[in-house]
Amino acid sequence: MSFRKVVRQSKFRHVFGQPVKNDQCYDDIRVSRVTWDSTFCAVNPKFMAVIVEASGGGAFLVLPLHKTGRIDKSYPTVCGHTGPVLDIDWCPHNDNVIASGSEDCTVMVWQIPDNGLTLPLTEPVVVLEGHSKRIGIITWHPTARNVLLSAGCDNVVIIWNVGTAEELYRLDDLHPDLIYNVSWNRDGSLFCSACKDKTVRIIDPRRGLVIAEKERAHEGARPMRAIFLADGKIFTTGFSRMSERQLALWSPDNLEEPMAQQELDSSNGALLPFYDPDTNVVYVCGKGDSSIRYFEITEEHPYIHFLNTFTSKEPQRGMGWMPKRGLDVNKCEIARFYKLHERKCEPIIMTVPRKSDLFQDDLYPDTAGPEAAIEAEDWVAGNTAGPVLISLREAYVPTKQRDLKVNKKNVLHESRPASRPGSAARLSAPPSLTTSMPTATVDSGRLEEVLQELKNLRLVVAEQGERIAKLEQQLSSMENGDV
Repeated sequence: MSFRKVVRQSKFRHVFGQPVKNDQCYDDIRVSRVTWDSTFCAVNPKFMAVIVEASGGGAFLVLPLHKTGRIDKSYPTVCGHTGPVLDIDWCPHNDNVIASGSEDCTVMVWQIPDNGLTLPLTEPVVVLEGHSKRIGIITWHPTARNVLLSAGCDNVVIIWNVGTAEELYRLDDLHPDLIYNVSWNRDGSLFCSACKDKTVRIIDPRRGLVIAEKERAHEGARPMRAIFLADGKIFTTGFSRMSERQLALWSPDNLEEPMAQQELDSSNGALLPFYDPDTNVVYVCGKGDSSIRYFEITEEHPYIHFLNTFTSKEPQRGMGWMPKRGLDVNKCEIARFYKLHERKCEPIIMTVPRKSDLFQDDLYPDTAGPEAAIEAEDWVAGNTAGPVLISLREAYVPTKQRDLKVNKKNVLHESRPASRPGSAARLSAPPSLTTSMPTATVDSGRLEEVLQELKNLRLVVAEQGERIAKLEQQLSSMENGDV
């Protein structure tokens, strides 16, 4: 008799979310009230940044991860913009560099000191001017050093070389309406975008061409999002004609019909997808929701498999997402979110329960590290490289990150040679430990003396031990009244 398999096997079926204790939250943060569907929060292994309310301009707060508890109202902010900040993004190749886009039509790139801010930061390393309307989308290239994409409400996408403060590509005729979001693919050769005209586009920025597009990917009029998955497929969130929230998976080879589509509920908040390429799990957070749903993407029908839902009481104003290299592998942590409330930021830890204390290879394959695979000029020349991978088995320690320097004449003159793309970078021992030591000349006479002296000492110790044993025996007899 054959039994039908009822439950699908998955190592992520029992993933559960756990908010941290109150003393590990970031309290008294005045999260921005600007009406824009951004995450409002950006996180890396060193810092947590949040867009905050500011009078007379735009500002965001940058806190070292360990600075939890109540944040003083006078804590210094990054406050160089003259209009509200709409989006922020940490550089994936330098944990001290963050970019911001604002209603003042500028992109600014900032260098944060290692220990955080002690004074308000008003001077950016570089200001990038090229948009005619507010800038709502900022995203760094995943593998090329110092390449940054910005998209504004002027329906223009600009790709910058931050190292030389120059505009590399200007894509001003590909989107007829407001751009909702932009997502690079794994190697940064293409990006996909979701637009207010309900069309999802796959774009080659270096050729300035739309490779493929799908009109009316979601029928609803509310904002939608599109992200690239590791294998090149596209995952979208949006609304149906009846204003029900939807998820869909698309193959770039055939955008006529979705590979899978699911309807979630009838809430009206935009769905923000967060994707982990190592585990192929997508986390979906709704603006104004109090839950995080997560799904596993596989090659087998129905392709999008619901795993579980993390639910809390308070609605979320925004959400930050920690890169994989910032997680605690000893606790089997596979994701960490930074949930923004109205007045605080609450970390939420996603873990896979395991009994073993050993390193879990299946949960932590080699992941993208902080080293850039190629330089900006190589990418412009047409080269493409996947991310440089690192192993999380050892405590990964990145090389000392240099300050971002802008040089308009010599492109990235300080650049290091890039590691071989796609290879796993391992920690190597210092040269002094790996090179063979020269053999010292041994004095045979002196060696004999040392050996003889050691032998004599051992004899003395043995004699003393026997003597101690005899004395202890006598003492014991006297105490028992034998003598």
